[in-house]
Amino acid sequence: MARKGKPMYFEYGEREIEHLKKRDKRLGEAIDLIGPVRRELDEDMFSALLHQIAGQQISNAALGTVWGRLVERLGGRPTADAVLELTAQELKSCGISFRKTEYIRELSGRIRDGSIELGKFPKLSDAEIIAQLTACRGIGVWTAEMFLIFCLKRPDIVSWGDFGIRRGMRMLYRRRELDRTAFDRFAKRYAPYGTVASLYLWAIAGGALPGLADPGESAKKGRKRAEKKLP
Repeated sequence: MARKGKPMYFEYGEREIEHLKKRDKRLGEAIDLIGPVRRELDEDMFSALLHQIAGQQISNAALGTVWGRLVERLGGRPTADAVLELTAQELKSCGISFRKTEYIRELSGRIRDGSIELGKFPKLSDAEIIAQLTACRGIGVWTAEMFLIFCLKRPDIVSWGDFGIRRGMRMLYRRRELDRTAFDRFAKRYAPYGTVASLYLWAIAGGALPGLADPGESAKKGRKRAEKKLP
């Protein structure tokens, strides 16, 4: 994301860590092995949402290029008014698909006409913010939840829609399958500091604990090998 000055990170401390260790022994052991996890924030609400939409279904490398072009085209600081001053073709020239330009313009229009008041978000509940954002095309529950974490710094977000979090759970708890019931049980265990648990689950999914494999992936490979042997 385009930022100036010192980066901001999701903050947590001993209170959150001790709570998670007390509630979940396996997660506590992983926390001790991994150490502090730092994930950068974007406290500009419009910029954060725009970045999430622009980044859908493309690589981080591609997003870096697209985002740089878009910020430059918007005069260095993305705002709803700046977006709406551009045509769909001008937005598309930054490397954004036509469908995403529609999503970005719709979000910008809702902000400018007051349908969405970002300034009120800090006082709204997680559920209220998710409901408002998902009313916009191009913003699903997962996108709204990532916004809650990386922009509003909400403390108790564990996203069922996030592949990395589900993978981290499978790896940590040695599960080939993870249904919604089990997921919700773990998430409830982490409350009210689910976001810190999510940071560690992402780290686990990304290989922070060498030698810890994903049982779900192993099961898939086993099924594929078995299918190949079938006549």
